[in-house]
Amino acid sequence: MRAWVEINTQEARLAADASTKRYEQGRALSAIDGMPIGIKDLLMTKDMPTRMGSPLYENNFPKQDSACVQALRAAGAVVLGKTVTTELGMSHPGPTTNPFSPEHTPGGSSSGSAAVIGACMVPAAIGTQVVGSVIRPASFCANYALKPTMGALNRGERQGFSQSHIGVHAGSLTDMWRVATEIAKRSGGDPGYPGLFGGPELHAAVRPARLVVMEAQGWSELDADTRSAFEELLSDLSGAGVEIIRRSSHSMVELFERAIGESLEITRDVCAYEMRWSLENLVQQFGGGLSDSLTSRLDIARQMTIDDYRLVLSRREAARTAHALIAHIADAIISPASIGPAPRLDNKGVDSGVVHTTGLPNYNAVTSLLGAPTITIPLLAVGGLPVGIQVVGQQHTDDRVAGISRWIAETIPARSI
Repeated sequence: MRAWVEINTQEARLAADASTKRYEQGRALSAIDGMPIGIKDLLMTKDMPTRMGSPLYENNFPKQDSACVQALRAAGAVVLGKTVTTELGMSHPGPTTNPFSPEHTPGGSSSGSAAVIGACMVPAAIGTQVVGSVIRPASFCANYALKPTMGALNRGERQGFSQSHIGVHAGSLTDMWRVATEIAKRSGGDPGYPGLFGGPELHAAVRPARLVVMEAQGWSELDADTRSAFEELLSDLSGAGVEIIRRSSHSMVELFERAIGESLEITRDVCAYEMRWSLENLVQQFGGGLSDSLTSRLDIARQMTIDDYRLVLSRREAARTAHALIAHIADAIISPASIGPAPRLDNKGVDSGVVHTTGLPNYNAVTSLLGAPTITIPLLAVGGLPVGIQVVGQQHTDDRVAGISRWIAETIPARSI
């Protein structure tokens, strides 16, 4: 699958042997002591290069650990290697293929992190998300994944994006939650943020009384089979006693849908403006070397003024306000985690003027924009390929969202079409 950039065999074995000795002596450091973990190659690791999916960073070796990597090592986790990312964590793909089909994308930008979980290579891997880079690849690769509340897990050096999140891919909700909380316990959240709330173990299963179905910008893009599978899942939820609320049945939900109706465009412009300066530096330093996709983002940024940026920030704030206003209506939001199964590697999906070869983020930009906790559950399959659903909560309700996700995963049968 070409999911690993590098595997640090010698250091991983030393860490694993040290963990074995701690267990033999009854001195395990944490619930994830000895767990092999992959690290997305956007994040610094002191014993491996950080190439960020770009030839411009081929020789980049900071010899430092990002905050989350420091925390994982302190908890006894075995940092097995670096997983493939798209170019600088944006839209231009790396070499990784989908674990369920070599002709399809694993998603991006956390391509390798999602693929190694889908292939059962490791129990957990770290990803990042600015638009849809944790949740969408998790959907394509049958992962459980957490994109936490904005700032809940320390981003370390990745502070340049106001929507950047550290997330966790895993083969189970329990491993997902344990990894997240062990990171939070040791590195906290971003500066000025209170960090991840919740206990060290996965929340008990919580049956939601009401769930809002979120259409966002993905509803009209759903293929017929994915929509049919999702509607059957909603029917199962209703049969289990959960009230399903749609935009057509509640005026406040309709207001929310209108507020998030251009999430892709808002996120595109926020990201472009915030990365302009780093891209300009790369152009000046190397005279080029950026993909067409990344160049298109730079072109967008060059046309933006400070007032344009202020406008998109105000629209983002309006969406967050509308989200807060539906808190009393339902326990959480539910939607597909992607507009369907993974597209083929040679696809050229275009959305909001940017080419997305790793799948369209129509259901993901909104949760990044909201800074809301989101968990993917692998409950659907279409044409033999996974499609996840996502559960979205209000900010700082990550542990309760995990409890709701647990109940859904344990109660609602998986669907295959």
